[in-house]
Amino acid sequence: MDVTDIGNREEGKLKHRKTASGKGVLLTVVRTAQHVKVRFLHAAFNTTGESFLAGDHHGNIYAFDISRNRFRLVQKTGQACTALALSLHRSTEFLVALVDYTIKCFDQDTKQMISWMRGHEGTVSSISIHSSGRYALTTSSDTAQLWDLDTFQRKRKLNVHQSVGIQKVFFLPSSNTILSCFSDNSIFAWESNTLVCKYQLPVPERGLRFFYKTFAVTQDGKSLAAGGRSNLLHLWCLDSQKLVKVIQMPTQVRTVRQLEFLPDSFDGGSSQTLGVLGQDGIMRFINIHTSKVLFHLGSHSNAINTVTFSPTGRHVVAILDDGSISVYSVPSLTDDLNKVTCI
Repeated sequence: MDVTDIGNREEGKLKHRKTASGKGVLLTVVRTAQHVKVRFLHAAFNTTGESFLAGDHHGNIYAFDISRNRFRLVQKTGQACTALALSLHRSTEFLVALVDYTIKCFDQDTKQMISWMRGHEGTVSSISIHSSGRYALTTSSDTAQLWDLDTFQRKRKLNVHQSVGIQKVFFLPSSNTILSCFSDNSIFAWESNTLVCKYQLPVPERGLRFFYKTFAVTQDGKSLAAGGRSNLLHLWCLDSQKLVKVIQMPTQVRTVRQLEFLPDSFDGGSSQTLGVLGQDGIMRFINIHTSKVLFHLGSHSNAINTVTFSPTGRHVVAILDDGSISVYSVPSLTDDLNKVTCI
């Protein structure tokens, strides 16, 4: 397998051959400085899904262009990032949350800082961008904040009681609805303009309860998957606000660390393939109707820490436990995704 070490170079070619290996790996990227590997921490795709940003432990942000087979250094922040986001309405701009609890907006082309957003008192664990690209939601354990990306002013702030931490707050795709998920398993939907509560999902019965840690929503915004300290997944219908299915993962999965729906061109946004990253560092892709495992990424010797899916579903970027990046070509992994499964 070809491995590209970008070292201290500020730009260059990613690899000599742009074909996927037998395991679907398009390329693997590492960075060493003074003979020490520098860990990559977070990644985010642009709207086309052909390029992504990745931030390393030293605070460097790189742009990786898959289609052009190139990389370049776009920013030196001087501190590690805790979250990254693209898809702003000004396509060259991106947001990066830093370990000092602030969020900065930079321009990839000019490398200038556009804005410096303050207000969090804890680590910003996620950034969600509205489908228009004009608003951002930033989440830390004690607060979520809604920002106007034209003025970079804070519009709203959601505080919670200290005993109930925030797990995640994010926009539903192509809507003005915000979903907020808390550490007591409660999930609320809010109107983003007014923060008026639209509904609350009913807490599952005692026999089905467990601590939610991760969430994923289909592109059409109609289905929500939730997982946590269990090998069970809860699948919610957001139109009816009902728990419609409980999926049991294989016994090797004891805790679910991350969930992501895989977009596909034929399903109209109602994704039927769900990526489930377990505590063992393996992401298993399942059909949510049959619960069948279609394929997997990672291994016990090459465990995955976090993944990012391209908006088109063609590429998956995995950041491994050793801090390297692997980029996968989804079409080369399996033919099953091109077959519509009957319910």
